Amino acid sequence: MHELTIVKDIFSTLEEHYQTKVDDIQKIQITAGLLSNVQPVLIQNAFDAFITDNPSYQNMELEVVVNDIVAHCHKCDKDFKVLYHKFVCDCGTPSADIVQGNELYISQVIFKQTL
Repeated sequence: MHELTIVKDIFSTLEEHYQTKVDDIQKIQITAGLLSNVQPVLIQNAFDAFITDNPSYQNMELEVVVNDIVAHCHKCDKDFKVLYHKFVCDCGTPSADIVQGNELYISQVIFKQTL
């Protein structure tokens, strides 16, 4: 289950970047492309398991945003959404030039509001 490794890497990145403010994080949003081989349900389960084992993070939430696969057609010079794993532009030209869909990154970190 590589999702647990991904979750551990997310927290390592947060700890490295935010250091003492990590406890003030309320919500983490990650963006995963359909080709990133990340299943939202499995990453949520791994996240829940991780925060259960790390009580200081128990109030954090995770949101997973899934990006569609988008490729670029060099014949008509436009981007197109890949449907049903068919990498063929509307003009009929095949293309494997992926511009979106294989990414995996922390897209947003929301901190608790202090009064």
